Amino acid sequence: MGSRVQRIRALVWFVLWASGVVNPSTVLLGQEEELMSGFTGFHFLSIEKSCLFLLKEQASHPDVLEADAKQIAEMARQTFDTDGPLLVVASGRDTIPVSSAIKHLAPENVFVVQIQHPRSHLNRFDLVITPLHDYYPLTPEGQGQIPWFLRRWITPREPPGSNVVLTVGALHQADFTALRNAASAWHAELAPLPRPLLVVNIGGPARNCSYGVDLGKRLAAMLQNVLWSCGCVRISFSRRTPEKLSRILMKEFGTNPKVYIWDGEGCNPHMGHLACADAFVITADSVSMLSEACSTGKPVYVIGAEHCTWKFADFQNSLQERGVVRPFTDVQVLELYTTQ
Repeated sequence: MGSRVQRIRALVWFVLWASGVVNPSTVLLGQEEELMSGFTGFHFLSIEKSCLFLLKEQASHPDVLEADAKQIAEMARQTFDTDGPLLVVASGRDTIPVSSAIKHLAPENVFVVQIQHPRSHLNRFDLVITPLHDYYPLTPEGQGQIPWFLRRWITPREPPGSNVVLTVGALHQADFTALRNAASAWHAELAPLPRPLLVVNIGGPARNCSYGVDLGKRLAAMLQNVLWSCGCVRISFSRRTPEKLSRILMKEFGTNPKVYIWDGEGCNPHMGHLACADAFVITADSVSMLSEACSTGKPVYVIGAEHCTWKFADFQNSLQERGVVRPFTDVQVLELYTTQ
């Protein structure tokens, strides 16, 4: 059994970080973005809003199970002798009851990977993959921000164990293959554009990164400062972007021939932008957008990091310390710096 678990552990690592590995016995539960990030080359069948299952593209499966812990555990027991442990990958808090129940029902027949910190009882899972900044509450700075009478309620309470894999940012789909495919798909539209191409991704205020229209005004002013050094600029808003903020950018750049603003209609150019941009400006509120942009190895400028608090401020600091982002403050020329 030990050697089988070691093999499945190695498989998890390879699938998550190299992609393209086909495992005949894999079940996925949870949030689509983080689950699909490490499993390119597979076919996903969406069963419910919070439930995904993975099947080999070339394989047929008589019964696509729903998120039923008993059924999945039974399947694991039945296939164990021929296929080894069933790999169960779950993401998000909503999946914790199901994934932990599967492990409880078939402890010797499954290998359970939980993406995102489950907050407590990490020994319920074989592997936990979570961002480094989730452990900010255990740092001296984090402890200093928590009133003493609340410290027992703040998680996590213990340092990461041997079954915890820490990531700097969020898992995402923007790997080498995805970017190469996006570059090909968007070649006709983006390749002829004058360079350098600056992509601006704007999110929206969040609980731990709150800002208002003042950030929109500052962003507009900063973009005007560097516009002369850009071949062109492409701006995208998210669903969280306040209308007042987007209106500021539309008013400032809506008629500028060097600036394209995606209006939300037609194909989303996000992956094309990641593949083809020469540099990025991103609002500090979105861990996902920053993680994607930083993974490209291109220059990333951040605006609004001073508004981040708690572990999200720690995330911003970790990116700056690694040299993968720079603040978009008092920048007069777009510098295509080399990331570490």
